[in-house]
Amino acid sequence: MIVGERMNLDLALESKTDFLMISTNVCYYCIRAKNILDAKGYSYFEINGNEELDIHLEAREKTGWRTVPIIWDLRNEQPIFVGGSDELILRLNESTQ
Repeated sequence: MIVGERMNLDLALESKTDFLMISTNVCYYCIRAKNILDAKGYSYFEINGNEELDIHLEAREKTGWRTVPIIWDLRNEQPIFVGGSDELILRLNESTQ
C-alpha cells in the first residue's frame, strides 16, 4: 500500500496473505478463526471492523454476510468469499482430505 493511500476492501483483497478477515473487538468467532489459522500455519490480514467501519460495511454489502468474522480465501488467483469461522473450518477440512 502506498503511504497516504486509504485502505479499502479491494486493496485488502490484494493482500499477499492466505486469508483476509474482518473482525471486531469482542468476538468469540473471530478469535476462533484466528486460532485455527494460526494453528494450521496460514497467514492472514486482519481488518478491525470497529476501527474501519467503511470497509466493514462495504464487505457486508458486497457479501450479504451480517456477522463477523467475514473471511476470504486469498490463496487462489481470485479471492474467494468463505463466510465466517464455521465455514472456514469446513473449507480447511475439505482442503486436507
